[in-house]
Amino acid sequence: MGKGVLSAYGWGVADRYGRDVLAGDWRKPKNGRTVDLVIEKGLVVEEPSSGYVGAVVRWEHGVVDLEDRHGKIKTYPLGPGFWVDGKPVNLVAPKKAAPAKKTHTASGSVAVSNVRAKVARASRIYVEGRHDAELVERVWGDDLRIESVVVEYMEGIDDLPAIVSRFRPGPGRRLGVLVDHLVEGSKESKIAAEINNRDVLVVGHPYIDIWEAIKPSSVGIAAWPKIPRGQEWKKGVLETFGWPATDQADVAAAWKHILSKVRSYADLEPELLGRVEELIDFVTQD
Repeated sequence: MGKGVLSAYGWGVADRYGRDVLAGDWRKPKNGRTVDLVIEKGLVVEEPSSGYVGAVVRWEHGVVDLEDRHGKIKTYPLGPGFWVDGKPVNLVAPKKAAPAKKTHTASGSVAVSNVRAKVARASRIYVEGRHDAELVERVWGDDLRIESVVVEYMEGIDDLPAIVSRFRPGPGRRLGVLVDHLVEGSKESKIAAEINNRDVLVVGHPYIDIWEAIKPSSVGIAAWPKIPRGQEWKKGVLETFGWPATDQADVAAAWKHILSKVRSYADLEPELLGRVEELIDFVTQD
């Protein structure tokens, strides 16, 4: 039996074995249990097995890059096995925010969701070339799908009278045509004047090419250059800017870059905006 000890309450028995080691949370690790920690740039993390300490600089595809004070970067898998402030943590990537609900289309119209696909209208909008069609799709594509209107390109305006004849426009089968460089005295204006049909509307913008209908500020240039008459316009533009201009592949690459700068109607000149809206109204009238 243990020796007696005197306390304020009289004699008792000393506990020579100390406190009960099983009392309390005896399974708890010395440094605490691992907790989840959402990573962020600048967070200082230690990998205890190697002693490497670094700040989070990036993360993707389940790995994280840590940069130490000497600028050396090491990559580790996201997950447990790290310490922050001497405590074990399980590094997890932040959840991606849900994309904001679209309220307006690129043309500025109110966005409409959950619309069932409909059969395309017999009416059509024709534009001169592929680039025209791609620009119209980029800005008005959502609206045209809602209205079930198809846009096609003619590969030039020279055959417009024959194209109109083959289309056979009539009530419920209207044709809207967008023409480049539709100014008084131009070749385009003379061809357009040949069309005389109440179910066909030919409108145009004053620019030599659809590229010019994009605001220079949106493309990051001061202005579209003036190309001498007789020189191929697109090639002249590329050469003026010092862009590759050897073949059609160079033109296609330049257009891809230019089109990527168009995000909404605000990137287009008013002379084009009004004409496309006019055509959409015309072909959707019942």
